[in-house]
Amino acid sequence: MNIIQSVAVIGLGSMGMGVAKSCLRAEFDVYGIDINPQALETLTTCGAKATATSAVPFAKALDAVVIVVVNAQQVRTVLFDSGLAAALKPNTPVMVCATISAEDAKAIAAELAVYALPMLDAPISGGAAKAEAGELTVMASGPQSVFARLEPVLSAVAGQVYPVGDAIGMGSTVKIIHQLLAGVHIAAGAEAMAMAARANIPLNLMYDVVTHAAGNSWMFENRMKHVVDGDYSPTSMVDIFVKDLGLVAETAKSLHFPLPLASTALNMFTTASNAGYGKEDDSAVIKIFPGITLPNKE
Repeated sequence: MNIIQSVAVIGLGSMGMGVAKSCLRAEFDVYGIDINPQALETLTTCGAKATATSAVPFAKALDAVVIVVVNAQQVRTVLFDSGLAAALKPNTPVMVCATISAEDAKAIAAELAVYALPMLDAPISGGAAKAEAGELTVMASGPQSVFARLEPVLSAVAGQVYPVGDAIGMGSTVKIIHQLLAGVHIAAGAEAMAMAARANIPLNLMYDVVTHAAGNSWMFENRMKHVVDGDYSPTSMVDIFVKDLGLVAETAKSLHFPLPLASTALNMFTTASNAGYGKEDDSAVIKIFPGITLPNKE
């Protein structure tokens, strides 16, 4: 079994940057890939072996590839459109952390197999802070041999790894079901805080009550703080939940399964996106409610 020493992290957003830094702490040679020059500069400062807008020039030096992008099209772009899959050494494991459908995960794994590249279907959760700390939750599926190859990387980036079977697509399905909850929790939190605003209850008070009572959730505590602060700088955008809850809806359709709450949440996020809030933090879904005054960032 080849020892993993050099790792490319493709996608240096709020989650990917944390993954890359966790790999650096684990003393991997890290190659950071992104189209954002500021992200490349940040990772260079942290000690990356190299940074670039493409991993192709480094392909032969890589022992593993970790992809932390937004959707299946971006996964295909960085792997196939760029020529990376063709340039990698055969048997280089590819860990796909994007939230994608099970069908897309299976199709990408099949395309990678053409180049003799094994894949781990390994979506992640936990937010930017846990990514930075190397304490992400990974829900992964794939052959046991690929789990074994990637174990050092998984240990570096995750606080908890849940193996959910050998079949590619199962990891993605678990993540999609998780995103159902995450999206509904944000939407419900926004509805509650909007009602508080309508009732002239100070939102910082409402937030304090909920976060010390039974109605709290991780998503409420994390996202509604943005509302209290009037700061919608994105760590995860409204449009991400339009995409993720869309995947939830597609998965439910394939299972012939009703989703009354998730469907409402998807409508709320879609309304927020159409109102021009798509690139703001996903807590900006609260802005769809009329007749309320929200805090502004000072």
